Amino acid sequence: MKNLPILIRNVKIIFPTSILPGTVIVEDGKIKDVICGNPQIDVEQMQVVDGEENYLSPGFIDVHTHGAGNADFMDATETAVQTAIKMHLQHGTTSIVPTTLTSTKESLMEFLKFFNSIPLVSEGYPEILGLHLEGPYFSEKQRGAQDKKYLRNPEAEEYMEAFKISNRIIRWSFAVELPGSEEFLKQLKQRNIVASLAHSDADCRTVMRAYDEGVSALTHFYSCMSGVTRKNAYRVAGAIEAGYLLDDLYVEVIADGCHLPGELLKLIYKIKSSSRICLVTDSMRAAGMPDGIYKLGALGRGQESIIEDGVAKVMDRSAFAGSVATMDRLVRTFWKLTGAPLHEVVRMATLSPASLIGVQDRKGSISCGKDADLLIFDENISIKKMMIRGEWV
Repeated sequence: MKNLPILIRNVKIIFPTSILPGTVIVEDGKIKDVICGNPQIDVEQMQVVDGEENYLSPGFIDVHTHGAGNADFMDATETAVQTAIKMHLQHGTTSIVPTTLTSTKESLMEFLKFFNSIPLVSEGYPEILGLHLEGPYFSEKQRGAQDKKYLRNPEAEEYMEAFKISNRIIRWSFAVELPGSEEFLKQLKQRNIVASLAHSDADCRTVMRAYDEGVSALTHFYSCMSGVTRKNAYRVAGAIEAGYLLDDLYVEVIADGCHLPGELLKLIYKIKSSSRICLVTDSMRAAGMPDGIYKLGALGRGQESIIEDGVAKVMDRSAFAGSVATMDRLVRTFWKLTGAPLHEVVRMATLSPASLIGVQDRKGSISCGKDADLLIFDENISIKKMMIRGEWV
């Protein structure tokens, strides 16, 4: 039975532009056929799965997460990685991009060496698509929960060593206004590494110049980035306004209902195309865990944070410390708070992040030839069944 094609029928298939009833056939880990309607198919040599009129969605893709299940990727053990990605899998994430926190140069290089040693594809686990470095090149004014003692400007000696150690870096988030950032951006572009603005106090014009030079995304939109301010009595637009003005610029959205209220989610959806909105968890180790005190970052070096009211906060409650969100929660919350069509919200959790990091040719939508990463869920976005690379998990 294992090697027989799998036929999934009686489902509402979520496409990037619509939702239609239909049937999907999976074979050898790929989507072999997508048929709309209720066709007559000879199922004698197939495994048949009845979706019971639930939704069939592409697997969620989280391109910004620090951990889950009381494990952080910066713990730098294979057990921690497996624990975190397994927890996210339970909430519909079938592809994932582990993300770092600011740290010392030595810690960063040690982590890169560790990350090189782990398998990116393991049976029963989400596929690891590569590594996202968040920092350490950030503005102190917009540091948020990042430890200020580790913040620094882009240094060629450091980032060139990072490039030499690992070719698994697929994205790097940094503040574009810092001294040395222009040359750093050139190096990212040369290596086809996605350049993202984060923890930045840049004004709008600076962000627009960085966009022209290759910055393609704003990390956790609104969080730890500049907005309209006054300088010498004149109003000056910031990074947030650049996110709205530049149609092709991707924006990450932590749609947990805490980082951004419903009104801002509606504004983002109203102005930005769903093809440029990426739902991300930005989750720390407490995702999937009960309220309490948890380390933000590696166990030995991280800062303590408190989990309450559905969100992570620094201990003095002056700022958020990542999130405890999962991708199913993000889809559910964004859909509920904005009233956006479900297929567009799902696109923000699938095809849009796939396109940001350049894997849209094999992931992010239910199309023939793509990886069979699929979810069956109900009207509450409660996951009923999950498939990774053609295998139910």
